[in-house]
Amino acid sequence: MSVADRLAELGIELPGVAAPVAAYVPAVVTGKYVYTAGQLPFVDGALPVTGKVGAGVDADTATAQARVAALNALAAVASVAGSLDRVARVVKVTVFVASDPSFTGQPGVANGASTLVGEVLGDAGLHARSAVGVAVLPLDAPVEVELVVELTD
Repeated sequence: MSVADRLAELGIELPGVAAPVAAYVPAVVTGKYVYTAGQLPFVDGALPVTGKVGAGVDADTATAQARVAALNALAAVASVAGSLDRVARVVKVTVFVASDPSFTGQPGVANGASTLVGEVLGDAGLHARSAVGVAVLPLDAPVEVELVVELTD
């Protein structure tokens, strides 16, 4: 089954690539690898949720936002790879969580990104991961997601 078919089966539409908010590109290819820039959970060019997780943004909302950011990261991959069918495997997912100092549930929030990648790419979506709590993210986003993806030849 193609990735496009899997997305349709899941009822997910791959969004357009989010416009960079500074001086960078959304993704680059080097050799067989794609590195994405950190992707925020933009929906139609706007952040539907802002703030710190654990203080104003609850963990379930942040998990859903990590899912959106991961979908945006997959869109960035597709933009330079030509098709998500070229993904041999997702090597690494890094999820940054803007966290209140008392919040320690970053791995649970990061599961939103990991689950989405696995649903869309199947076994090729199995990956290593880091879930990192940070003081603040660009535009006061609650989460940011980066991917490292290996492409087929």
